[in-house]
Amino acid sequence: MKFFYRFFIDLTNHLYLSKLIRIFATSKMSKPFIRSFAKTFNINIQESEKKLTEFQCLHDFFIRTLKKGSRPINDEPNSVVSPVDGFIEDIGIISENKNILVKGQIFSIKEMVGKEAVYGKYDGGIFMIIYLSPRDYHRIHSPVSGKVVSQWELGGKSYPVNKWGLKYGRAPLAKNYRRISEIKCNGKHVMIAKVGALFINTITLTHKNDTVEKGEEIGYFSFGSTVVLLFEKGSFQPEEQLKNNLVKMGQKIGELFQ
Repeated sequence: MKFFYRFFIDLTNHLYLSKLIRIFATSKMSKPFIRSFAKTFNINIQESEKKLTEFQCLHDFFIRTLKKGSRPINDEPNSVVSPVDGFIEDIGIISENKNILVKGQIFSIKEMVGKEAVYGKYDGGIFMIIYLSPRDYHRIHSPVSGKVVSQWELGGKSYPVNKWGLKYGRAPLAKNYRRISEIKCNGKHVMIAKVGALFINTITLTHKNDTVEKGEEIGYFSFGSTVVLLFEKGSFQPEEQLKNNLVKMGQKIGELFQ
């Protein structure tokens, strides 16, 4: 069953099949699959705000909300928290030639951001890539408190963003459909690039204000997805031993320097 679900949700990359998957997953026909999906991926259903029987389709379960208190938000004054549940695929320095090296493949941060003037702030800074698997909570929260200074979207069709997609795909971080937000916190800029997967390309923003609190929900992913965080040079110190480990939304992943 895990292979079956991964084929349909995590690895599929055919335009028309992806559209059919979305039609199925958002229809009541998919409701009988919710329990087996949860069991296959060992999802902690006790955290869910709704009972399994209350979800009307597989997609509703996939974008489920959690019970209050399920994800404590680190409240240290300068802390940066994980915006999602996921796996830290990589952490590193954005090189002078505007690239990052992930899974042996070079990705253009300049191309991912799409704006030369905006990118310049992050040259030489820190990047962090967080991959969300089918089992993860797929709502996105702000890693810091601050002012949302800009938001934009780029890209068209999308390829898988799991470890195999990053290694063998067609530069998914730089080319996939993505919605990007930039937040200014205590004079420092933090970029949140929400990267879609498959041709479904569903990234829904739920936060409409120009200010945001650390841990506040800002959107959600449908199906596979990845978040790329960018920090200005000299502004951020990541926590030790995060790379190749799981994180939970609200968990401290580093500190912003004053």
